[in-house]
Amino acid sequence: MKKKKLQTVRSTVSEMFELPKEITLNMPKISLIGNNQMLVENHRGIIEYTPNIIRVNSTVGVIRVQGNELHLRNIAAEDIMISGEIVSIEFI
Repeated sequence: MKKKKLQTVRSTVSEMFELPKEITLNMPKISLIGNNQMLVENHRGIIEYTPNIIRVNSTVGVIRVQGNELHLRNIAAEDIMISGEIVSIEFI
């Protein structure tokens, strides 16, 4: 209950000061370039990595990327770059 109230306060402050929610709420930010590149910011690590599925842990749950010939191009503390033919993105 306390965590949800803190989340609500942060969301309200973010809106009042027009701050990006991905920063104030530590939410993942996903950027796509066509269906060939995907940048995931504010991640919590890789759970699964195969040529067809990459699962990324985040504050909103698991982000599952399905596709063909998927590769991790960059892995840093702040972001992950995925390349290959991206077919679907799911939040589970």
